[in-house]
Amino acid sequence: MLAKDLLKEFNVECQIRKFSSKTIRSYYNNNLLFLNYCEKEFKITEVESIKNVHFKKYISFMMEKKLAETYINSIIKSFRAFFRYCVEEYNLKENPALKIHWQKEPKIIINAFNDKEVAKMLNVEGDTQFLTIRNRAILATLFDTGMRCSELCDLTTTDIKDTYIDIKNGKGDKERYVGISPQLQKYLTKYVREKQHYIKDKIVNNNYFFISRTGKQLTVTGIESIIEIAGKKANVREELRCSPHTCRHYFAQTQLQNGLDIYSLSRLLGHENINITKRYLQSLQDKKIIQMSIKTSPLMNL
Repeated sequence: MLAKDLLKEFNVECQIRKFSSKTIRSYYNNNLLFLNYCEKEFKITEVESIKNVHFKKYISFMMEKKLAETYINSIIKSFRAFFRYCVEEYNLKENPALKIHWQKEPKIIINAFNDKEVAKMLNVEGDTQFLTIRNRAILATLFDTGMRCSELCDLTTTDIKDTYIDIKNGKGDKERYVGISPQLQKYLTKYVREKQHYIKDKIVNNNYFFISRTGKQLTVTGIESIIEIAGKKANVREELRCSPHTCRHYFAQTQLQNGLDIYSLSRLLGHENINITKRYLQSLQDKKIIQMSIKTSPLMNL
């Protein structure tokens, strides 16, 4: 069976299973590049002819390009998914990609905003009163819920409940809930009031909660720009990347420092497994972990 034909079928299967567009694109492109490599280097076009040695040659080729271990592991994940499909759908004898060893990834230290930087960003002024209040509500939502940028863009007015936010379009199309603290509620209530005043003389044909100055849905690029500008005006450390994901890092690390268990945090962040969430715990400095242990001391809580 021609490998590239099966890859096209696999691409359709991923769409049917409602994988995210990013995952579908990654799976397809990574496998296509590998199949092209096999065709060029080994004259192999059929999936049954691909063996473990061909994967090893390709991984070595990737390593020569000095690609990061995390990136190579994402490629290996793509291989495993595609060849698993071939095994399940076309009775391929075995999944040769399962024999590929994962690259050992270096310990990742995740840097996030500190409390002072967050407070300054939340006080940054926008070009107009509406933009000032909207941008602060956006920042407060990211800081206080840890939701992804794309999830924030997709929020509708009906997703905002009294005490929680219903995230329907999470990664992998998984639905989850995040809480609305009293402090976040203040920012959202002020934004809703200002938004109603702002759009009363405008035609807005959508139900999105956060809108652009023209009344349309906000884009990921637009949110990124808001955070980048706020970071510059707040004089955030130059080594920090002012992005929505850094807001997510702040949420995760602060929740851990405040005593939230890692299992609950994993659910709030919408992670597939707890190993992803553990990176935040590993990035905490020893002094902060000591402070956390004092808060949860068995004797102090008798």
